[in-house]
Amino acid sequence: MNYTLNQLQIFLKVVNTSSITKAAEELNLTQPAVSIQIKNLQAQFDIPLLEIIGKKIYITDFGREIAESAKGILDQVYAINYKTMAFKDQLVGRLKISIVSTGKYVLPYFLTEFLRSNPGVEISIDVTNREKVLESQLLNEVDFSLVSDALENPTFDYVDILSNDLYLVGNNETAVMSPTFNYKDFKNELPLIFRENGSGTRKIMENYFKKQGVDGLKKIELMSNEAVKQAVIAGLGYSIMPIIGIKNEIKSGALKIIERNGLPISTKWKLIWHKDKNLSPVSKAFLTYLIENKAQIRQKYFE
Repeated sequence: MNYTLNQLQIFLKVVNTSSITKAAEELNLTQPAVSIQIKNLQAQFDIPLLEIIGKKIYITDFGREIAESAKGILDQVYAINYKTMAFKDQLVGRLKISIVSTGKYVLPYFLTEFLRSNPGVEISIDVTNREKVLESQLLNEVDFSLVSDALENPTFDYVDILSNDLYLVGNNETAVMSPTFNYKDFKNELPLIFRENGSGTRKIMENYFKKQGVDGLKKIELMSNEAVKQAVIAGLGYSIMPIIGIKNEIKSGALKIIERNGLPISTKWKLIWHKDKNLSPVSKAFLTYLIENKAQIRQKYFE
């Protein structure tokens, strides 16, 4: 067997996401690079690790056993690295953070200097929707999570780190309308583009339109903010989106904000954790860093 740690890490990410595309995004690799590594790993086994039916990936029973073994191997490697760093009196450990998809525009800026100052700390980030983010907290699968809407669960502690404003947007042609337009027009002529069920942005949009007294709006449903953004740019419809993920498109003119009473919708980005969780030294150090430096980070990157 000549498999590499890199191959095991990539395979484990594919298993966890059930997607080559999502695995590539989370590992900052191209899809072909991920596919090649999976193919090289598979070549060392006579039994299939994955099955592709249609466009969907299914993990075989054998594949799940290999994934479990891979996790154990990688955990042992991390442990060796941590022990080496500990002997050098460095902060060592691993941070596991789950974030909603738009959080990828936020979290990196709050991690950069902390990781630079603590090279013995490794980070694992799971990008998913709000429903799964909260589930990962309840199941104690992560140290922290990043969400962007009202936190109604008293099980969690949190710290506010950044404002989050959401605007109604269209493209150059579709965004030309009076600020007093009637939302009921969306039922027939102006389709709305929503995120999937479980998304925080979806929940915010539904609550907003409910307050406007309009239900049953004609809609398109997509699985990521990037897909929604591209659909709006292409003129498929309109959406309410966090400004943090569309600043470049607004600046270039590919997207335009549609003015309307009650907008933008303002929420807060919150880093949350389970109240009963016994935070590791690395988690405590990161939380302390965040509280002490969040104002400076906001000013440097977001104001």
